[in-house]
Amino acid sequence: MTTPTPFDTLQQIAGGYGVARCLHVAAELGVADRIDDAPRAVADVASDVGAHAESLKRVLRLLGAHGIFEVRDDTVGHSAASRLLRTDHPQSMRSFVRMIGMPTNWSIYGALEHAVRSGRPAAEHVLQGSYWGHFESDPEDARVFNAAMEAKARGQVAAVVAVYDFGGAATIGDIGGGRGHLLRAVLDAAPGARGVLFDLPRVVNDLTALASDRLTLQPGDFFHDALPACELYMLMEVIHDWNDDDALRILQAVRRAAPPQARVLLLETMISDAPGPDWAKMLDIHMLALLGGLQRTRQEYAHLLEGAGFTLRRQIDTRAGISILEAVAA
Repeated sequence: MTTPTPFDTLQQIAGGYGVARCLHVAAELGVADRIDDAPRAVADVASDVGAHAESLKRVLRLLGAHGIFEVRDDTVGHSAASRLLRTDHPQSMRSFVRMIGMPTNWSIYGALEHAVRSGRPAAEHVLQGSYWGHFESDPEDARVFNAAMEAKARGQVAAVVAVYDFGGAATIGDIGGGRGHLLRAVLDAAPGARGVLFDLPRVVNDLTALASDRLTLQPGDFFHDALPACELYMLMEVIHDWNDDDALRILQAVRRAAPPQARVLLLETMISDAPGPDWAKMLDIHMLALLGGLQRTRQEYAHLLEGAGFTLRRQIDTRAGISILEAVAA
């Protein structure tokens, strides 16, 4: 393989959104679901998904050049990557790809220059409001987003439970815990513990079926309402949604509620010091554009935790694209 010239590098990256958009379209159409173990004629797949055969073939040819699908002559088959686009795959990425490619996200990325110039989320400029507020007014986008987060969390939650011993905590608080996937898995792994799921009322009030003698639902806003007193707190991909000032306010709210020696676990995708592309650096730009948050290094998280009254003790790599930062109330 020849080394790309500087011209090649700039050309490929400048036009790289074409590859991403082809992937979004293939996921939206459900192309992967129409292919089983044997390759199929592209024309037949196009008929199944309601696409123009020749146009779909060109899209799949480009994706195939990047290892997504295998295209030969007029047929298309699966690659290892394209199998993850099947809805029924246990590690399906289809919902996640659809979410990244939502027209709303696409339009926000078109305004990235606004975020770079102003330091404010491009979403505010495009939506005339917050990114989260958009989902309250657009149920279909909210459905796609929630499905993506559930699919993404499925593998990560299993990895977290596999590498961390939750057995020593009697009470566990899942702060900003969404639909409770992490907390439910943790309580299954630690049968002696009780849990509190804390999130906004519009989230928690839809989850009454989850409540039990071991799982309490507590609606609230961590910027304004008191958090539960627990021996262990978990915040999974919460802090990266916020700038440093707001992130510190959240952690200070946890510290006010935390008993002495309580532990806090931040579950985040970490930016490493290693050069070269990685998902954390890409996710960092998503945070810039959509929410005004950011991905951080271990040192940056340690600084935030210290400012809130916690001491970072260790970092555990789950090998599922997310790390656990364990801190203790100082």
